[in-house]
Amino acid sequence: MNAPGDLVDGRFQLVERLGSGGMGTVWRARDTVLDREVALKAVRSDADTVGVMGERVMREARALARLSHPHVVTIHQIVAAEPHPWIVMELVPGISLQRRLDDGPLTPVGAARLGRQVLAALRAAHTAGIQHRDVKPANILLRPDGDAVLTDFGIAALQGTTGLTVTGEFVGSPEYMAPERIRGHDDGPAADLWSLGVVLYVCVEGVSPLRRPTTLATLAAVLDDRLPAPTRSGPLTPVLEALLVRDPAARPDAARLDAMLAQVESGATPHWAAAQPTVTAVAPHPTPTPTRLETRPTVPQVRGPRRRTPLVLATAAVLVLATASALFFALRPGDTNGGDKARAATTPPPTSTSAPTSTSAPTPTPTPSPAKQPPTQAGRWIAQLHSEPVAAGTANRDSRLATIRRSIPGAKVLRSDDYASLRGGFWVFYAPGPFADGRAALKFCAKRGRTTVNTCMGRYLSKDPTEFDLQCRPPATAPTGSCTRRG
Repeated sequence: MNAPGDLVDGRFQLVERLGSGGMGTVWRARDTVLDREVALKAVRSDADTVGVMGERVMREARALARLSHPHVVTIHQIVAAEPHPWIVMELVPGISLQRRLDDGPLTPVGAARLGRQVLAALRAAHTAGIQHRDVKPANILLRPDGDAVLTDFGIAALQGTTGLTVTGEFVGSPEYMAPERIRGHDDGPAADLWSLGVVLYVCVEGVSPLRRPTTLATLAAVLDDRLPAPTRSGPLTPVLEALLVRDPAARPDAARLDAMLAQVESGATPHWAAAQPTVTAVAPHPTPTPTRLETRPTVPQVRGPRRRTPLVLATAAVLVLATASALFFALRPGDTNGGDKARAATTPPPTSTSAPTSTSAPTPTPTPSPAKQPPTQAGRWIAQLHSEPVAAGTANRDSRLATIRRSIPGAKVLRSDDYASLRGGFWVFYAPGPFADGRAALKFCAKRGRTTVNTCMGRYLSKDPTEFDLQCRPPATAPTGSCTRRG
């Protein structure tokens, strides 16, 4: 058992214990060689778990050693001592965000500033192939000037490493953990962004929205409970709504999130329908839902066989030219309802599969579009009921489809990679309609009690990547929702 005054590696003298958790204890110490204060982290020394915990500490050291960022704690060296190793780190003067929140919540502007700094640290980690996996106020340190430093990468998942667990042990903080991580799916960077969203919620609202009396109850709440609507968040509310959706594809990527937080920090309120530049995400994300501002990623298009005859092409070209002016006004930015109706009236729906074990939807036949005009490729609206990563497997897909069909017998499934208007990597479970437009799909949702962004939304199936932004979302106050389209 360590105590103040102990000397580690003949050099680092322990001064006081700063805190402890499931993975070990952090001490303030003095480097007697360089005459400076440092932080020492010791692995938990339980006899049954010291091997696994020791590997986690080494993993943290390797993760931090790969990062050099002003908002990530700096690692100095590793001490391979018995019975456990130590990590020698930068001692961040100040307090943790958790202690700061004991004095009261932050303002929306202050939370946005802090959120951008933590996000910058996460972006650096994600670029290096590292997921933090335990973003929470206790792991965010505040320097005297208020700048945030992200620490405790001990359960981070590095690319190319094997997950570590101990029988009966829960790794992570359940009230901040993303739903997809609890389900055991192949989570990605979006899971860290969910955790950041919960942190921001706590910062401005002053309460943890998903904390329950027991761990199991908290896990259940993360998976199923509706989050209380923010009441103090003001301009930060759209950011919280963007992040705290259970479909990871519905969350904005890091670049879009930073832009939204920058708006809040400047005193503005982000708007969902605002036109945004195209940004390629650092890492691939699952199929997007229409509930949030999204940046359109580069999506590989899967083209179907061309079966159109010259006569069909000529006829289609004449029809397109004849209706170009009407389409321009019907699909212009801000007139999304008209755009939905015009698109439904001028584009035939593709044929979809109904087999529970299908791995993709058949390719819709595109029609030509003139240059500098709104896209007119064939497509149709669906009511998306649920989505899951393809990595979850076909058995999980078929089980989910069977469950959904108990309440919606006509439900089907497709693979998002087959449509350029969706983000790849997910099974999408949907009601095929037919629906005249996105709002009709949302009315279908409302009639069946599926009126939240986590359970149903209108999506447009198309081979045209410019139609990525055609989407309808159901706000709680208006189940018929609103449709958005990039200008």
